Amino acid sequence: MAGLRYVWLALAVWGTIHPMSYFIQWFNENTWDLMAMVDAWHVNAATSGLVWDLTVAAVTLTVWVIAESVRTRRWLGLLAIPATFCIGVSCGLPLYLFLRSGAPRRP
Repeated sequence: MAGLRYVWLALAVWGTIHPMSYFIQWFNENTWDLMAMVDAWHVNAATSGLVWDLTVAAVTLTVWVIAESVRTRRWLGLLAIPATFCIGVSCGLPLYLFLRSGAPRRP
């Protein structure tokens, strides 16, 4: 399973760099106004649907991370929550899987 752990890490890195390159490009071409970007996300029904799809996925991931962190007392996994909402599910989910697949804790 150690190999799979590194797949999660690679996906987390990719899920950070790839989306952020588009976000930075958009900010450089437009303004560094976050609300203007949110307005651009809702330019039509297709993009609004995608935004809501990712929002539901992010909230679901957050509930899962919190529930598992409380149950297992492995608090490092909580880092996936700000990663999810500041970067995206493409970073937060593989990051959580990477952190979750670490060495098991001793009781």
